[in-house]
Amino acid sequence: RKAHFGAASDKRRVIMSAPLSKELRAKYGVRSVPIRKDDVVKIVRGGKKTSGKVTTCYRRKYIIHVEGVTRDKANHQTVDLGVHPSNVVITQLKLDKDRLALLGRKKVESVNKGK
Repeated sequence: RKAHFGAASDKRRVIMSAPLSKELRAKYGVRSVPIRKDDVVKIVRGGKKTSGKVTTCYRRKYIIHVEGVTRDKANHQTVDLGVHPSNVVITQLKLDKDRLALLGRKKVESVNKGK
């Protein structure tokens, strides 16, 4: 518990990984990646089963905010609901050169681990 809740930001990024959809898993040969802003996710657990773009990754609270997943407060303000990354599936990745390099490294690791 102490290691989890006292983890540094770089460790939290790895803990906040989410599984890829079956299509992405087949395409990249990788099971899960750390979630980031602008990924498109589908919520598969909990009461709000919808899809949307990740608007924030709140590492301190281990949650992400997804577009359209909100609730109304008593004073008529809307607030984003936090969702744990383990309860979502990534359906579309925001790719840049660093993310592509990460996918390449993870694929090589999984091939070597299988031998």
